[in-house]
Amino acid sequence: MWFPRPVYEALPYGYALVGAALLAVAFFGHGGPRGLLLALGALGLLGGLVLWMRRRDYRANHAAYDRRSIDD
Repeated sequence: MWFPRPVYEALPYGYALVGAALLAVAFFGHGGPRGLLLALGALGLLGGLVLWMRRRDYRANHAAYDRRSIDD
């Protein structure tokens, strides 16, 4: 699946924002499935953080190496 670059770059922040919103509803909301909201919020926050860190590490490692093949 292909996303436009601005959408692709915003995905980790979107996941983290949705996760934080679900955590806030779980803590400050009245009634509802708090355990489910807490779990989904934690997963969203963790997913956004992991995605952001993996992209950062990939870009740092990719920039450190020569893009040409060893066989060239």
